[in-house]
Formats: sequence, structure tokens, C-alpha cells
Amino acid sequence: MTAPAPRRRLRSVPLYVTVWVVGVVMVTPLLYALVSGFKSTDQLSSNTFGLPSPWVTSNYTEILRSGTFWRSIGSSTLIAVGTTVLTVGTAALASFALARFVFRGRELLFTLFTIGLMFPFAVAILPLFILLRTFGLLDNPWGVILPQAAFGLPLTIVILRGFFREIPGELEEAATLDGCSPFGFFWRILLPMARPALGTVSVLAVVASWNNFLLPLLVFSDQTWWTIPVGVQQYQGQYSADVARVFAYLILAMVPALAFYAVAERQLIGGITMGATKD
Repeated sequence: MTAPAPRRRLRSVPLYVTVWVVGVVMVTPLLYALVSGFKSTDQLSSNTFGLPSPWVTSNYTEILRSGTFWRSIGSSTLIAVGTTVLTVGTAALASFALARFVFRGRELLFTLFTIGLMFPFAVAILPLFILLRTFGLLDNPWGVILPQAAFGLPLTIVILRGFFREIPGELEEAATLDGCSPFGFFWRILLPMARPALGTVSVLAVVASWNNFLLPLLVFSDQTWWTIPVGVQQYQGQYSADVARVFAYLILAMVPALAFYAVAERQLIGGITMGATKD
């Protein structure tokens, strides 16, 4: 027998309370930064937690009129899209081979990819910098895209391989009997069925690229290619005395990421709830 409705609601109260507490803890700093961006530095000193009086909109409008800010947005977008396409495209082909073909050393090769999950990016900074300088990739977006794609491959392959292995073999046999080549099966059947998994790994790749700070800081000395995290750091150093303007820059820098997450959230939920096949 199921518990009565009032008892079920009572049992769920701690869960709802926890969710609300976590939500408040996460949203409060964002709201504080948003409101602080409409203040002057003097108001932040005299009225730290109150509403602005008057509201200083110039902090936001001057940043929006700045070409440096929009260059950072464009650079982050270009690098994120390039990294995602390269990572997901390469990982999908590798995962297909590791999941659907039987060959000697397959599991060993997959183990090498999984070991890559334990390899910290910071350890490779010095040899990576020397390698990029040797190939002339400093101050070049490919100097960020290629390493990010390489470090993103292990996780992407682990996720996609598990999804590809769940596709019934009978489906591949039927496609082969209909004259479909292995690549045709991959392109026409497997990839459309793997949209939830592809959406999930694409979101992970975009978020990882967008939030990456160390690699763009290492590669780009020319501000033309500064990404948003590097732009925030440089802006904070330039306007360290004008804290209100720094808050405004932080909020505007977060808007694209929040907007992307608002759209990608449905894709992530769809990836969890949708099955690859129907019984």
C-alpha cells in the first residue's frame, strides 16, 4: 500500500527545504552583484547591502558600448564552438569504433582514454606551451581549440561509447542487410538515435571551453583574442578601484553562459529522459 498523500508531503518537506536553501545560497551572490553593478563605488562603501540611490546605469551601458567586451564574447564563442565540433565529431567516430567493432587491443585503447581522465591539465602547461610555440600557435585560436579538444576527448568518448553499446545489434544487422555500410549506419541511424547523448557531451564541451581561464591566458598575449574569463581578470586589474563597474562586468560576462544554460537545460533533461530505443 502507498502512504497517504499528507504523509508523503510531510516526508518531502526536508527535500524542499534543502532545495530552497541551496537555491537561496546560489542566487544571493548573483543578486548582490547585479544590484551592486547599479551603484557607484561610494554607494558600495556607504550603502553596501541596500538598493542603489540613485541607480547608476552607466556602469552597464559603458561596458556594452565597449568593443573589447564584444570581442571577448566573440572570441569565447568561436573557441567554444570550434572546440565542441572538433571534440564531439572526433569522439563520436572513435566511440563508434570502440563500441561496434571487435579488434585486438580495443579494451587497452579504451583504457588509455579513461586514464586521460586522471591527467590534470595543469601538469601539461609547460610542455604544452613549448609545443604551441614550436608550431606557431601562440596568439592563435587553434592554440586553444586543439588542446581543449584533446583534453575533452576522454570524457566524451566514455559517455558516447556507453551509449553506442546500448544500440541493439539487430538494428545494425538489419541496416547491413538493407545495403547500409558501417559508416552509413553510423551517419544515418546511430547519430540520429544518439542525439540526447550528443547534446549532453556538446553542452559539457561548451561549458568547459567557456570557463577555461588558464589556457587562453597562456596562449593569448594579444587582447584581440582574449576570452571572457581572461577579459574579466584584465578588467578587474584595470578598474580595481571601481568595484561597482567590476560587478557590472561580471554580471554581463555571465549573461551568455546563463542564457546558454537556460536553452541547454532542456537538452540535458531530454538526454536523461529519452531512451535510445523503444521496446
